[in-house]
Amino acid sequence: MLPVFELLKPASLEEAIEMLSEHPDSMPISGGTNLVVDMRSGKLSPKTLIDISQLGELCCIHEREGILEIGAGVRIADFLEDPMIARDVPILAEMARSFANTLIRNRATVGGNLVNAAPCSDTAPALLVLDAEVDLQSMVGTRRMPLAEFLVGAFQTRRQANEILTGVRLPIPPKEVRTAFEKMGLRKISCMAKVDVAVSVHVGEDGGVTNARVAVGAASAAALRVVPAEDALVGSSLCAETIGRAANLAAEAAEPRAGSEYKRQVVRGMARRLLTSLAEGGRA
Repeated sequence: MLPVFELLKPASLEEAIEMLSEHPDSMPISGGTNLVVDMRSGKLSPKTLIDISQLGELCCIHEREGILEIGAGVRIADFLEDPMIARDVPILAEMARSFANTLIRNRATVGGNLVNAAPCSDTAPALLVLDAEVDLQSMVGTRRMPLAEFLVGAFQTRRQANEILTGVRLPIPPKEVRTAFEKMGLRKISCMAKVDVAVSVHVGEDGGVTNARVAVGAASAAALRVVPAEDALVGSSLCAETIGRAANLAAEAAEPRAGSEYKRQVVRGMARRLLTSLAEGGRA
């Protein structure tokens, strides 16, 4: 049963930020797929909810000077239909296809998923390998930080109580960049991730890797980039030896909870499989 709360419906982002400042016990809500569940369970009990779901400025995807700007209110389902996503960052569509189920995808938002910061967040690993940044807005102004810094731990971020996460920004990768995402769950869909792995590589004309990103989710308190694995890839060819070394480093970076140590083996296998697929010219 939901606790009693007041629902405010701002007409603009500016008004929403003002409401958040005026009501210290308030929380923004859009899709509500995590927040409502937490309120029903008693985990969270805000006295006031500020409905930002109808704010048009948060629900758009734009390209500006080589930067893709994704509003915090963009639904996960939108990644499956937007032509810019399909053309420039297909890994986000790949991620969205395995995200929960149709009903949840049609309500869950990018901003809500990141702010919730569940260790099993599907959006975080895919966005991490795209070098994403987040914008946080308050009465004081807007601050921007890399997603890797924004995610602190399980259900913990650097968002302040008076801030709204308004959007995600990421540089559009060169067309030569190959990306891949894979999720392991108890079932193919409609489940929380047991392990997420995302990879991105840019292979030069000489066959050497010039840039690489590796991210792992649901195997540590927060989704993380595995810099040692990236360093192992850069400057080498995507041969079996290099891929094996990077996969081992990805597994070593994982910090699963006690009783879930098997996840290191899963990370190793998934990272090896994704990188091998990219070496063979597969994926997006």
